Amino acid sequence: MSENTGIFFRGDNTSWQTPASGIQRKILAYHARAMLVRVAFDANAVGVPHSHPHVQCTLVESGVFDVTIAGRTERLRAGDSFTVPPNAEHGVVAIEAGMLLDAFAPARLDFLAER
Repeated sequence: MSENTGIFFRGDNTSWQTPASGIQRKILAYHARAMLVRVAFDANAVGVPHSHPHVQCTLVESGVFDVTIAGRTERLRAGDSFTVPPNAEHGVVAIEAGMLLDAFAPARLDFLAER
């Protein structure tokens, strides 16, 4: 992320990352204690099951996703949201192309290292 003040982040100064096939991620804003990330999924893209020590809150901005958290799966659509407790295994399958807005606490330093 270039030329940010640490307070204001300009979207046109932030590049998309490609963490997996059919998935793009853009860090929107971050501080040591929190991070906001937009994630775009092609139809049928899979966010493989994983876990991390961060609390995650996610808004489905668009599309349809099968979301699995700690073995429980729900189909979510635009306007729905979910939370992931620390260390809970979770993943998604994009039934339709769509966009997720993820908030993490604390910040995902691993995402920053991948830039």
